Amino acid sequence: MSSGAIGVVVVALLAAVWQGYKALGQATGDRLLGLRFPVATDDLSMPGVGAILGALVEPARRGTSTILGVYLLEEASVTLREAAYGLVAGSLLGLALAIAFLHLPPVSRGLMPWLVASQTVPLVAIAPMVVIWGGKAGLPPWMAVTGIAAYLAFFPVTINALRGLKSPPKVQTEFMRSVGAGRRQFLFWLRLPAALPYLFAGLRLAATASVVGAIVGELSAGTGRGIGRVILTFAYYYSNGPEKLYAAVLVAALTGIVFVQVLNLLERFALRNRHTR
Repeated sequence: MSSGAIGVVVVALLAAVWQGYKALGQATGDRLLGLRFPVATDDLSMPGVGAILGALVEPARRGTSTILGVYLLEEASVTLREAAYGLVAGSLLGLALAIAFLHLPPVSRGLMPWLVASQTVPLVAIAPMVVIWGGKAGLPPWMAVTGIAAYLAFFPVTINALRGLKSPPKVQTEFMRSVGAGRRQFLFWLRLPAALPYLFAGLRLAATASVVGAIVGELSAGTGRGIGRVILTFAYYYSNGPEKLYAAVLVAALTGIVFVQVLNLLERFALRNRHTR
């Protein structure tokens, strides 16, 4: 079975579990064996799958002909663009740090604990500061969102790229030395090609992190666009249409999945001859 078919099966199973939980709760009054269900199953707390999917083909707002699904995809494309910019910036920074750490071990020992510590700070605390700094510098709000996405993206790229740069076996490094290769030849002829599988593994992690960073950044930046702002708006008006919020979250999840799948295609293309050599 292909990975796409497995994904469809998993989504169908999750939808069935969701509907089964809701039906059971509705039939038992949200109690089973004397225990209350952790999540209420009324339509306000837990809309049905049919209601969520049906909301996608209804008008996004009163007085407009644009359906919700199209509107969410348009906003998701804004988030995806911000996440892509952040992924590129974060990946370049991460790769540069990995190369620096490889050639300057004292710098690696001094900076690595601080990089690890930077990833433990809650994003909701950092995002407003980045937005304020960007505003003081006269930058447009979307650049602050991109900066937040890059902040989350650089760390997994740094760690995986550094591991990949150190991965060539000793026999290959000894051969490079025997032919008089310099540091640049070591990097471009041996270490970077060997690091590609590790780098793409880091990029997949960074892709999901950049989407999360872009969504959180949109909540603080006041851009007015993006799936993050849509989620915030629908959460504010939740009682008027709870299924809209769930539909927006669903599209946000699909945005991350699409981003990772694009990277998977790029990895297959870049490493298409790796196993045939």
